[in-house]
Amino acid sequence: MALPLSGVRVLDLTNVVAGPLASYQFAMLGAEVIKIEVPGSGDLARKMGADPALGQKGMGASFLALNAGKKSLTLNLKDEQGREVFKRLLRAADVVLENFRPGTMKKLGLDYPVLREVNPGIVYCAISGFGQEGPLAQRPSYDQIIQGFCGIMSLTGSEDTAPTRAGYIVCDTMAAMTAAFAVTAALYRRRQTGEGDMIDVSMLDSSLATMATWPISNYLNAGKVPVPMGNENHTASPSGTFRTGSGLLNIVNNEQKQWESLCDVIGRPGLARDPRFADRNARIAHRAELRKLLEEALQARSADQWERLFHEAGVPAGPILGVPDILRHPHLEARELIKRFADAPAVGREIAVTRVGFRFSREQPDVDRPPPALGQDTDSVLRAAGYSGDEIARLRRAGVV
Repeated sequence: MALPLSGVRVLDLTNVVAGPLASYQFAMLGAEVIKIEVPGSGDLARKMGADPALGQKGMGASFLALNAGKKSLTLNLKDEQGREVFKRLLRAADVVLENFRPGTMKKLGLDYPVLREVNPGIVYCAISGFGQEGPLAQRPSYDQIIQGFCGIMSLTGSEDTAPTRAGYIVCDTMAAMTAAFAVTAALYRRRQTGEGDMIDVSMLDSSLATMATWPISNYLNAGKVPVPMGNENHTASPSGTFRTGSGLLNIVNNEQKQWESLCDVIGRPGLARDPRFADRNARIAHRAELRKLLEEALQARSADQWERLFHEAGVPAGPILGVPDILRHPHLEARELIKRFADAPAVGREIAVTRVGFRFSREQPDVDRPPPALGQDTDSVLRAAGYSGDEIARLRRAGVV
């Protein structure tokens, strides 16, 4: 059965994370993604990752993560012939995705007004740190820079350790998911109107939008300035990470029933009637006293034992796993989140990538080809666009492809 984006063609000019992660979503949903890379070097991520040997092959672990299912075409957009090749490809494309610094595509003569003249239905998405316009638009940006700007670092860690960056590239990731959502929405509207669109995705805006629920709304609508609270939860108590007789355990109590059940499980039913802890606001006000009492009781068993007991009683609780632990978990195997390629020719061995974070009832979002070697699909893409073998050879001799 065809995946939802089967028949959609994406010209992907992006590098490293935010753009490639967005186009990876399209590939997993059935779109044809043509990754357009600089001849001789390609995506910077080809050199990045924890295995230097992979980087030397131009297949760095960072590149492998986000580029399965895509085709690689090398094309020099600084050359007039290269731009003409791009425009020819554009005529049969649905989406152009780029994450250059604002203004770069205009300098190349390939900005949205120009591309719209070639293909009025094109959906053009530009991902940048601060957006295409505004006082900060021309600033160079990486994930950690945006983490600092948007307030995430100011809230991560405890009062003693903040500011701390999040443990992964959260702002790049949010920009990618925002771009994927926006492009899909624009494609849906195009079905109704026939018109394309220009989408301006800002890493800063995308990150702030995900912070709306608690930090931003509490400040804008309740006047509460958010502060770093470590593993505590500013909206509920007890809710955080607790020391047990052996190991740490996450416990979350958002409902009164959960709190009362917790007290029963740990053998301290009287705590539920203590005026300091009787309701949500009282528990938040006395969270330090409550933590001390709970951790004294939790010393009686290990984290694993408490988790089983809490689960049976309907109290949300869970372990703190490392990445290797969760990747080996039977639940993950049952969900089929990890896709394995037994033979990835450009790498020379098996590789594994993640699928998207959802499933359909009728099919599994998936890709059928491993990440491509640099320029692996140049000839086939150009032939499909109508170039002859001689024309491709001339473009190659001229350094265009």
